[in-house]
Amino acid sequence: MIADLKKRTAEIIKRLGKAYPDAHCALNHSNPFELLIATILSAQCTDERVNIVTATLFRKYRGPEDFAAVSQAELEKDIHSTGFFRNKSKNIKAASQRLLEVYGGEIPQSMEEMLTLGGVARKTANVVLGNAFGIASGVVVDTHVGRLSQRLGLTEQKTAEKIEEDLQMLVPKKDWVQFPHLLIFHGRQICNARKPKCLECVLADTCPSFAIFVSDGIAAGTEPVKTITKLKKGTAKAVPQ
Repeated sequence: MIADLKKRTAEIIKRLGKAYPDAHCALNHSNPFELLIATILSAQCTDERVNIVTATLFRKYRGPEDFAAVSQAELEKDIHSTGFFRNKSKNIKAASQRLLEVYGGEIPQSMEEMLTLGGVARKTANVVLGNAFGIASGVVVDTHVGRLSQRLGLTEQKTAEKIEEDLQMLVPKKDWVQFPHLLIFHGRQICNARKPKCLECVLADTCPSFAIFVSDGIAAGTEPVKTITKLKKGTAKAVPQ
């Protein structure tokens, strides 16, 4: 079973790699610290909105010294449109202060150290370590990655932590950093939450959700018909974003 899943995962990676050769981190940044801040801001917010905010934010604040020194009230105003601005500003200031006090203002390069920073859990740590340093410490699991992993039958788990564990078993470590980008690009362009474009999908013949979505009229460009495929154990269900 695991061997078959690994083989299918490899085929998924191959096809998505051809479909999205430019897949990359969508958060604009020029250094590891900026990526950390952008990733903290991206919680419950679109990358597009974060990039709009950071275009001004990173001109005003150059590094952890500036973020640690600014009042929380002022920082809240600067990041207000990203949502959850009180918690985010608190976490950004806490992370910046710890970087200055413990790490000489530099981003640490291990999962254990990253997790000691304010507002940083595994997802954020994986984003920074993987995209800023090329360190494959794990697999980033965001909304898109979680949804597509379930739809593709790569996991039955519900939480990001458990989904990551399953993906680490199936995805070759050399692909841990790039794999989430491929799923995110595919999730945004084809496999969206409510109306996936199954008839345009390069993974249609290897996706256990394809027949279900098409027969039930969930897929874009299809009409509901009598369900001819029933969910079986191991087959993913659609998960709204």
